Formats: sequence, structure tokens, C-alpha cells
Amino acid sequence: MSVSILTRMLENLPQPDIVSATSVATRAAETLRPPGAFARLDEIAAWLASWQSTMAPRVERPHVAVFGADHGVMDDGVSAFPADVTGAMVAAMNQGAATVNAVARQVGATFSFHNAGVGEPTANIRIADAMTDDEFDEAARIGIAAVESVDADLFIFGEVGIGNSTPAAAVTAAVLGGPAADWVGPGTGVVGEALANKQRVVAEAVDRVGVVNPIEALRCLGGKEIVSMAAATLSARHRGIPVLLDGFIATSAVVPLHASDPAALDHVRAGHTSAEPGHVRQLAAIGMDPLLDLDLRLGEGSGAVAAIPILQVACAAVVDVATFEEFGLG
Repeated sequence: MSVSILTRMLENLPQPDIVSATSVATRAAETLRPPGAFARLDEIAAWLASWQSTMAPRVERPHVAVFGADHGVMDDGVSAFPADVTGAMVAAMNQGAATVNAVARQVGATFSFHNAGVGEPTANIRIADAMTDDEFDEAARIGIAAVESVDADLFIFGEVGIGNSTPAAAVTAAVLGGPAADWVGPGTGVVGEALANKQRVVAEAVDRVGVVNPIEALRCLGGKEIVSMAAATLSARHRGIPVLLDGFIATSAVVPLHASDPAALDHVRAGHTSAEPGHVRQLAAIGMDPLLDLDLRLGEGSGAVAAIPILQVACAAVVDVATFEEFGLG
């Protein structure tokens, strides 16, 4: 088997700018407020500085890129909605009428949609590998191109694809372990026997694949939009741009990266924790504390977009606030 694009991208990852981070952390400790009063926000400002390579971090050009795809596992009845809803949601996004469009406009973020596989579904993961090696790499290239085409100082990656909480759960279960029931949630709203069926589908898919490396688990069990988000996350790292992570499905894209190299997500922070029950466990596994906890479960990158103002406040509270010395009190 050939070495995938994702595997190559995990090599020689750029490192944070410690000098800038230290400078911002030092200034934060000297601002006109009690020590530690804004501790978590100050840490966020220093983290942004370390990836923007500046002593005056800002979030002025945030961008949300949404990737869409269809899923062969829909044949097994894993969603409360039919597959053609994906196309309708894509049309709404392209017309600027979806929730993520409205939220992005409100916080000053630009938006783009990228077709990773709408109309070209993956294979049904219960009975076959989701993607061939070539399909996997093509999905990765779509994620890379999405990042390279935008001038941004912060990225958020979202998804749209009816049924995609099933491959997201399967990838997570394969990489992190545990029974399918630990990772399978209602998604679009399945309950009762429908939820039990979804759990069985995921369990059979994971058993079919067996023990494989994390990137191979993503190829065998994931969705094309999930692969695109993984590649986009690594592409942002290679460009030195921080990433704010969205919900359960977006997190399933980075779980294999963390399992391959825990330092691969140093440029990533969790925007929120979703109502999908497996998400809080995903975040615990990759060592991230979310900025928001509002029981959101839309996807599209929307939850992370809602957290952008927190990053903007964190920067302003360090860069634009006088220090004791500057105010003549030092």
C-alpha cells in the first residue's frame, strides 16, 4: 500500500513560536487586573501568538471551510433523514441561507464550501472499506486546497453529510477503543431501535476492519469530508495558522492525527462540546477543554464559529489593555 498524503503531512510538523507566546504571557501577567483574573483567556492569547508568530495576536480574518460528502452506510438506515437532504443543505450554504452562513457573517468570518463527495458516496463501511487509497488521497487534496486558497488568521473546519455521525463514530471507536455504544449517538435524531441499529452497524464495521493504524482506520471507516477536515487541519499547521475545532464529527477527523502524533494538534483548540454524547469523551482523549458548552449539535462548523468572539476578546484583553508600568503604577 502506498504512503498516504496524510501520513506524509504528519512528518516534520512546524513548531510554535515560543518567543512570541512567552512575550504575550508576560504582558498578560502585567496588565491592569488582578493576577490570574483572565487566566484562561490569557492562555488562549499566548497560544494564538505562538502560531501567528506575533506579539500582538488578533483574530481579524477567521475563515470557516465546510466540506460535504455522501455515505454508502445510509443503505443501513442509520439516519432520521434521507441522503438527498445533504444536497439541499449544500444549496442553502451556497446561497448564504444556512445557519453557518448567518453565524459566520455575525462574527466577521468568511465562508467557503468544498465538495468532497456529494453525489459520490463512500462504500458502505459495514461491508467494505469506505475509500480506496486514491479516493482517500483525493479527499485529502480537497482539504489542502481549501486551506491554501484562503488568507486567514484562524481556521474552522465544518462538515455536512447526512449519515456522517456513523463513520465518525466508527473511526473514533477504531482509534480510541471501547464498545460502539460509547461513541454512537442520536446524530440527526435516531432513538430506540433505530439507535440500536446504528450501534450494530458501527460495531460490525469496526470488527470488519480489525486492528489497523489510525490513518488506515480513517480510510476504511471514515467519510470523504472527514478526511478533508483532517488534511485541512494538517495543512493549516504547515502554514502556521491556528484551528478552532467544531463538534463530534470534526473531532473524529483529528482523533487519528492525535493518535499518530499527540503534538500534531498543538495548533488546535476545541471551540465547543456538542450534545452528541461521545464528543466529551473524544475531547478528553485528545486533552482539550472546550470554550463553550451549549449542547449544540448542528455541525457545519457552527459551534466553533460561535466561539470566535472569545478568541477576539482574549487577544484584546492582552494587546489593548495597559500594563501597570505603562499606566504609571509599576
